[in-house]
Amino acid sequence: MIKASEVRELMNRYGSEKVPFLFAIDFELERGIFEMNPLESNNVFFRVGEVENYSNSKQGINNDQSDKSNNTNQELLKIITPPDKAEYKKSYDIVMAGLMRGDTYLINLTTLTEIKTPLSFEQIIARTNSPYALCIPDNFVCFSPERFVRIENGIITTCPMKGTIDATIPGAEDKIMTDYKEICEHNTITDLLRNDIGAVSKRVWVERFRYTDRILTDRGEIIQVSSDIRGEIKDEFKCESKERLGDIIFSLLPAGSVSGAPKPSTLRLISKAEGRARGFYTGIFGYFDGETLDSAVLIRFIEKSYDGKLYYRSGGGITVNSNWESEYDEVLKKVYIPAK
Repeated sequence: MIKASEVRELMNRYGSEKVPFLFAIDFELERGIFEMNPLESNNVFFRVGEVENYSNSKQGINNDQSDKSNNTNQELLKIITPPDKAEYKKSYDIVMAGLMRGDTYLINLTTLTEIKTPLSFEQIIARTNSPYALCIPDNFVCFSPERFVRIENGIITTCPMKGTIDATIPGAEDKIMTDYKEICEHNTITDLLRNDIGAVSKRVWVERFRYTDRILTDRGEIIQVSSDIRGEIKDEFKCESKERLGDIIFSLLPAGSVSGAPKPSTLRLISKAEGRARGFYTGIFGYFDGETLDSAVLIRFIEKSYDGKLYYRSGGGITVNSNWESEYDEVLKKVYIPAK
């Protein structure tokens, strides 16, 4: 791993030279990962859309005969220790006090759940169907449904995801699409991301507002709500007809959908309420193929701690209309492994 500032410089350099690379940046903008020619790498495994580098890996992670998940009677993921309710409520109260003071009007509060799984990180990335996935062996694995930004032909696109519901609930889609709290939260994050994209764009527009996707998990199907926001990149972010990719990406960080608005005061409140660094969780990663950059927010995230324990990181957006028990339930619902 290297400094995040070095990742920025390398992205600018190799982006202008049209050299393919993979990158990742942590939430605190302190550390990063940069891999040139990542399709040939055996140190980092990833998927971005249709592009991935593990099917033909020398480690053969798709053909691991020790994959215990072949036993259909064995759970793919088991919660060992859920977030402590009293501790979550304490963090929630700090956040709500900030909301009432006007320090923030949307904030993403996260926590961690101790889990066990019979799968290795390499096996998890090989069996999930998420459009974005990243595995750093013995460190973390992420299987994200949420795009951060895509940059192609001078257009930048972001797709913030806000709103999750169990698809088995009767009338689930109608319920989440008409829920007042969900509407307010999604409006807020859409405005925030429009402003973020506006910092690097000549003009900005919302291509699609509040559309739904269904995601199959090891515990059933869920519905998630997203929007599609686009902008035309400003000339000042271009160099010799090629975007300065590092400068563009770092101008947008941390990702608004996993921080909140307004960003500066919200980030201070997150630090106070959560009391721990997020690290690569809720950071971003992406792949540049020489022409197009596509990236994702590092959510749906399992990490290995120094003592070998596994923790699933999850969170949700909090507004003045939130209820702490409902928010606690939501972070637990997000503890899953996507089904293939």
